[in-house]
Parts: sequence; structure tokens; C-alpha cells
Amino acid sequence: MKIDPIRETTDEARALARQLLAGARHASLGALDPETGTPLVTRIALQTDADGTPLALLSGLAAHSRALGADPRAGLLIAADAAKGDAMTHARLSILGRAIPAPRDKDRRARWLRRDPKARVYLDLPDFRFWRIEPVSGLLNAGFGQAFRLTAADMLKPPAD
Repeated sequence: MKIDPIRETTDEARALARQLLAGARHASLGALDPETGTPLVTRIALQTDADGTPLALLSGLAAHSRALGADPRAGLLIAADAAKGDAMTHARLSILGRAIPAPRDKDRRARWLRRDPKARVYLDLPDFRFWRIEPVSGLLNAGFGQAFRLTAADMLKPPAD
């Protein structure tokens, strides 16, 4: 009999996934290279949009932007801030999603600059744009032996009452 290492998703797991997303300043982005069809993985600047959706600020000159433009399937890996000890015991969130260009919006721009004021240097250049990485599903590894499958709703901010 096979033992499933994935635990039943808990409120604590949902809270940790949202905390990782809310605190993210960068992530590893996986996309499919349009010329070869092979995975392309890069490190990107990341924050969240108003609803908690991962939000990337990408240059149109970058290979990952061209890849997402050709095929919106994307993967993100967000890890807890580095700490001492074995890296495999630190929380990390993998998100499978679809990358959607987000319209320029002054509120989105202002939110981004509050967390990353140095982005003012390039944010308004014509080749930069925001991309929402809309989650389809996720996998949270909260440490050794603590794996959880997540839905999009599990990761995004709950709707306001």
C-alpha cells in the first residue's frame, strides 16, 4: 500500500501560503521556452496584487517575458527567507498558474513602489509591464513531512466580508 505524503490542507497551511506570498520580494519563475519547448527558470521581482495574486514586474526584453507571451503557463517557487540550518526544512510554495499581462494602473504602481522604491528607476520604462500569475494550484512544503496541495482560493486573500 502506497502512503500519500500529502496531508489534508489545514487553515494553518493556508495561512502560511498566504504569508509566504505576502512577504515575497522575489521568486523563481518557470516558463516554457518558445523555441525549444524546454523549461526556462529565472529569478524575478515579485509582490502581490490587491487580491493576493502573485504579481511580477518584467521587462519585455527578457527571455521569460517572450516565453510567457507565447505560452502563459507558468510556475513560481517562493521560499521563506533564508535562515540557518538545512534549507530543505524551510517553508516553500510552488504555484502552477497562468501569466496574464496586467494593465498599467496607478494604484498597482504605487503599491509596488511602496515595497520597492528603487524600482522607480525602471518601472516606467516602456518595455516593463506587470504580469499577474493567476494560480491554478499549488504545493506547500511547510518543512520536513509537511506537504499540502492547495487550490487558488487557499493561496489568495479571502474575500472581504
